Amino acid sequence: MGWGMKNRLSQLIKPNGRCMYLPIDHGYFQGPTTKLEKPGETIKPILEYSDALFCTRGVLRACIDPQQSKPIILRISGGTSMVGKDLANEEITTSMEEALRLNVSGVGLSVFIGSDYEKQTLLNLAKVVNEAERYGMPVMAVTAVGKELEKRDARYLALCCRVCAELGAKVVKTYWCENFDKVTSGCPVPVVMAGGPKVGSDREVFEFVHDGMQKGSIGINLGRNIWQNERPVPMIKALRAIVHENASVDEADAIFNKTK
Repeated sequence: MGWGMKNRLSQLIKPNGRCMYLPIDHGYFQGPTTKLEKPGETIKPILEYSDALFCTRGVLRACIDPQQSKPIILRISGGTSMVGKDLANEEITTSMEEALRLNVSGVGLSVFIGSDYEKQTLLNLAKVVNEAERYGMPVMAVTAVGKELEKRDARYLALCCRVCAELGAKVVKTYWCENFDKVTSGCPVPVVMAGGPKVGSDREVFEFVHDGMQKGSIGINLGRNIWQNERPVPMIKALRAIVHENASVDEADAIFNKTK
């Protein structure tokens, strides 16, 4: 592994082997998502508690202060929207040259395994890895499922993560599920947990994040469960304690309630 790759990965994965990413890339297919209408304003109070920001080049340029930013993972896939026929019909939207120009620490793209566009999105990943390796750029693969939430089980997600690792992803972002250890144990590269839609209670978030960390995840990549929360700062502080300080669910709950 070259110096550039090691350096970028060290920015994304902390010395304790853990990470906490804050995604605000939702607008690339959802438009002005609730509470993300002004991304720069949304992240101001919570950015300091994250380890890296996952966003598109448009939001990066328009909303993120280049003098006060965290490491950036750049979303480089897209081409579909919520009103289109199929969210899985993605292609690469941003070049490696652009990623280098923006001085990002990594790039991320979605794959839709089991969809009509499985081959297309997996080849997107393979081609990006080929180019990224040339420049020492880490690639994060996102195991997306579009609107088909029933696919989020251990057998399916284990398959997705392993395929992404086989194609060269340095990190895989996937959903938490029951028996999450079956997902992480079969993936030879680090796995981070996605949040998905906002859940019913704050404690539920602490519970699935804690479970996932105990079962092999190195961290989280949660957006809506943080910045759509009525108290985003207490929420991100509590989650950071689970990820970086091995806090229990009760301890995270206490941090949240004390901070709010």
